[in-house]
Amino acid sequence: MSYTVGQVAGFAGVTVRTLHHYDDIGLLVPGERSHAGHRRYNDADLDRLQQILFYRELGFPLEEVAALLDDPETDPRAHLRRQHELLTARIEKLRKMAAAVEQAMEARKMGINLTPEERFEVFGDKDPEQYAEEAEQRWGGTEAYAESQRRAARYTKDDWKRMQAEVAAWSERYGALMAAGEPPTSEAAMDMAEEHRQHICGWFYECPYDMHRCLGEMYVSDERFKAFYDSMRPGLAQHLRAAIDANAARHTS
Repeated sequence: MSYTVGQVAGFAGVTVRTLHHYDDIGLLVPGERSHAGHRRYNDADLDRLQQILFYRELGFPLEEVAALLDDPETDPRAHLRRQHELLTARIEKLRKMAAAVEQAMEARKMGINLTPEERFEVFGDKDPEQYAEEAEQRWGGTEAYAESQRRAARYTKDDWKRMQAEVAAWSERYGALMAAGEPPTSEAAMDMAEEHRQHICGWFYECPYDMHRCLGEMYVSDERFKAFYDSMRPGLAQHLRAAIDANAARHTS
């Protein structure tokens, strides 16, 4: 079975022009032609296109992609193993950067100062500016962070005072809830966790339940955030984390 250039463009999410270019430079020459001379792509061509797009997504230039794919010593399975390793490394890097962004947002909200080392440790020994333009083109940052920045830029001194007053009132009520012996799975505790999530949504960025769960985990794993919540009442960070999990479960199950 073979496919037209338009069909392949639709499958792969690329333009017809891109496929024409790949053909012109010999990177992906269609295995068949119709009687009228139109390009027709077979399954082997689709496999090669998948490999090309994997490498392109990883930042390899076209010349290097061609050299890699046309190396007679390389088994196709070796390409997949290499791409899997590279993609896994990228995913881990992005996961750490996403966690750092969440930490920065929470630190700003709570007035916690990060040390210079903590601000930049996610970049390791790399200069992020070296790849800033490519990163901007590919990912453009998280929407949550961008939204948080947009909102925070508009807040006045009175807005910040009102926000802090809300946090103080919430912490006082949460401490009273714990003093009354309410477990994290109680309706009252889950309602407080939902109020916590709504506070983030209202003041900073949309915080879906899976993100809220991640924040809850950070409240107990990061000593500064744990200290912030436990200063309201000893054990509050752990209690809140459990209440966040329970609240997320009741809304998503």
